[in-house]
Amino acid sequence: MSTEKVQNTHINAQLRELHGALVEIVGVMNRPQRDEAMVREAGIALDRALFPLLVLVERLGPIGVVELADRVGRDYTTVSRQVAKLESLGLVNRQESASDRRVRETVIAQKGKAMTDRIDEARERIGQAIFATWQPQEVADLVRLMRKFADDIKGGD
Repeated sequence: MSTEKVQNTHINAQLRELHGALVEIVGVMNRPQRDEAMVREAGIALDRALFPLLVLVERLGPIGVVELADRVGRDYTTVSRQVAKLESLGLVNRQESASDRRVRETVIAQKGKAMTDRIDEARERIGQAIFATWQPQEVADLVRLMRKFADDIKGGD
């Protein structure tokens, strides 16, 4: 067997292992109980369905509803109603797009930013517990490699 074939077989086995790990991570991250636990840990009152939308608006805003719906894998009309709910709660604002006046974008409001700050603090506490037994270099390597992977996988969109 050629060295290249052995190497490809090894890489394919690693890709299967990576895919399995990603499926497990995504499965955990997508559990409704996970969002509920984060909301509880943050000490905020927010419907679980609105939680990921608020976080994405804060991270990526200004953002249109179509892109937001695409990112969370939900129907545009559902996300539009949920964004309207976030707006009625004073957590986000809607504004005309600077580049296309026909498009309305969603941006985080001051009250929403205060809420996502509390979520970030809760995420840090949870993360500290997860990585408590890891060496600092292991955490640094994971962050570096995950960032590289995220950047490369986005290039395939």
